[in-house]
Formats: sequence, structure tokens, C-alpha cells
Amino acid sequence: MNSRTVIECICGARTRAGVPCKARPMRNGRCRMHGGTSPGAQKGNRNAWKHGQYSAETVALKLLTKAALSSSS
Repeated sequence: MNSRTVIECICGARTRAGVPCKARPMRNGRCRMHGGTSPGAQKGNRNAWKHGQYSAETVALKLLTKAALSSSS
């Protein structure tokens, strides 16, 4: 193996001891322990739903209500 292949096969993060992490990186260049697998919540994830206060439908309804009240005054 040449040195370029070895460098590309390590995560790139540093451990507390100051040495490079030896885990294999994912596509983003970090291993699963240093930010490789969690891109955030999935689109349409109903498990993260708490209430509908900031949903797109509620926000649009609030804007329409506010516009209707301000135009009637």
C-alpha cells in the first residue's frame, strides 16, 4: 500500500490521546463514531412530531387569519 491509500483509510478525527482515529471513514470522510451516519431526522418523520404549532399548515393559517383581521380593521 502506498501512503496515500493509508491516509485515505483513516477517519481523520483525533482521539483524546492525540493520535488519529483508526476507524474506516464513510463517504463524508468521518467514521460512524465521529459524524458519519447521522444526517438528522428523516423527511416526514412522524416520530419527531410533538404538536402542530409550527407545521406549514398552521403557520399558513395563522398568516391568513392575521391578514384577514388586519384588513377588516
